[in-house]
Amino acid sequence: MTADRSSRRRTVRGVIWTVAVLVAVILAGLGYVYARLNGNLSGVDINAQLGSHRPANVDNGSEDILVLGSDSRAGSNAEYGRSTGARSDTAMVVHVFKGHKKASVVSIPRDTLVARPACAGKKGRTAPAAPSAMFNSAYEVGGPACAVKTVERMTGIRMDHYIEVDFTGFKKLINQLGGVKVTTTKAIHDKDSHLNLAPGTHTLDGEQALGLVRTRHAVGDGSDLGRIQLQQAFIKALIHQVRGVGVFSDPKKLFDLADTATKSITPDSQLDSVDKLIGFTGSLQNLSSQDVTMITLPVKYDPSDPNRVVPLEPGARTVWNALRQDRPIPRSATKGSAGDTTGDANGVIKSAH
Repeated sequence: MTADRSSRRRTVRGVIWTVAVLVAVILAGLGYVYARLNGNLSGVDINAQLGSHRPANVDNGSEDILVLGSDSRAGSNAEYGRSTGARSDTAMVVHVFKGHKKASVVSIPRDTLVARPACAGKKGRTAPAAPSAMFNSAYEVGGPACAVKTVERMTGIRMDHYIEVDFTGFKKLINQLGGVKVTTTKAIHDKDSHLNLAPGTHTLDGEQALGLVRTRHAVGDGSDLGRIQLQQAFIKALIHQVRGVGVFSDPKKLFDLADTATKSITPDSQLDSVDKLIGFTGSLQNLSSQDVTMITLPVKYDPSDPNRVVPLEPGARTVWNALRQDRPIPRSATKGSAGDTTGDANGVIKSAH
């Protein structure tokens, strides 16, 4: 064998060995990343807690997810005020239609009076059923499982998944995205939510975004209904931002977002690993803000207490029937709803894109 040929073979072996080492390092790194992200997740076994007394699990290709924003005042969230316990500050039923090309989102006002079923409560005690209780009290007395049970009782729809987001995680996620751009058509000033925005285009950081989705006194009639309209407009802008941020071309940004997101949520046990989340979110990746229809559950003010609302019939029934049948919600369902007539809350913000 000539010296040149021997040298070339050593060079080829050296290249192969180098590539093999790099692959090994990359795989080891991915293993670390997966382990770290998985370590961020802690799931809630809703199925085990609720058992078999639930609406039928309809396997038609659609999915229903209960998304809650936690009103816990513990730890990092204490700056937003005091509370006697954790509550579901924001509640949305997300219905992804068969084919996963469109979705409908129904916001449930936290002040809605509903029939709350008996739930396993704190310290092993049972929280008794209540014929007329505020919707967000379900989470307060029985946690995620009671919130899911209450939603299933009022809708007749089985929730396939549950995802909870806390205040601090929400702020960090917005900051990781570089903010979210919105346009305000009117000034928003609310000392309680630390928000001070003039009319115009703004890139909201995490603190401002949280203030926006939590303000209720600076828009509309000061009720939860005006706040929901702001939340829905902001979520549309957020969907647009996520799709356009280009994280897949920036591995560090992708990891930072994944790290923050997995620390910010509490999913059900069917979504409590990176692999499960990737499979779930991958099926939704083609949804744009134009593909998502958002409404507020049709409600009217409670005649005996103007600070509370009750489902407006037959509109509320029409909403849940449509989703059960995997059909779009008729526009007529929200006609006459207080959620659509909250004064100047309509159109206060819009996506700046």
